[in-house]
Amino acid sequence: MSLMTLSIDCGGLFLKACVLDESGTMHATPIRIETPYPLSTEKFLETMETIKNQLPKADRVTIGLPGMIRNGVVVATPHYINEAGPHTRISPELKEQWWGFDVQAAITSRLAMPAKVLNDAEVHGAGIVTGSGLEIVITLGTGLGFAVFHGGKLSPHFELSHATVRRNTTYDTWIGDRERHRMGNTFWSRRVRLMVSELRPVFLWDRLYIGGGNSHSIQQRDLTLMGDDIVIVPNSAGVAGGVRAWQL
Repeated sequence: MSLMTLSIDCGGLFLKACVLDESGTMHATPIRIETPYPLSTEKFLETMETIKNQLPKADRVTIGLPGMIRNGVVVATPHYINEAGPHTRISPELKEQWWGFDVQAAITSRLAMPAKVLNDAEVHGAGIVTGSGLEIVITLGTGLGFAVFHGGKLSPHFELSHATVRRNTTYDTWIGDRERHRMGNTFWSRRVRLMVSELRPVFLWDRLYIGGGNSHSIQQRDLTLMGDDIVIVPNSAGVAGGVRAWQL
């Protein structure tokens, strides 16, 4: 009997989930709900339990979270420490709850199944990397997600989104969804192309994958100019990677 994996992709605006067999085939219609705010750690666990109960039975769970996750522990995370979601006021109480939260242990206990919790871009990448050379994964959504794989193995995570790209502006702000709405897709797409050209000499990747909900907003002209080592991947990879994440 196939091992079933509950895969949950946690974003700033939406939570997406499905149940997959070992081949990555979905065994139910994926669900998508708005991320509830304010989101305490207890509310998060309750929401994960609700999602589990809405889908077929699974043997294990993979969760992708925004931010810096080490060994299943939240070192730092955006969005969920804000009172009403992305770009709203940071709540000191929520920040204290989330930073240092062993979410992997808490999920294992609450859902009564083995859990693996990684950065959301890492789970996204697990579903698409080929294992050949240095592969970079960038996700474009509420902010910017980033993961590095070498020979199919996950490299230590660092938050490119927190790096300063222009004076007093981080990549998360510069390339995030708020800027896309402000600029429009045409100008925002050019900005994505500029970001790729600036990162290229830093990483010298063999392949760069761009996914996330806003990847479809990149204009064809900019994609062509970026080069043939750039691949746009479907946002569904965010949950599809939940199976292969256990092999990293």
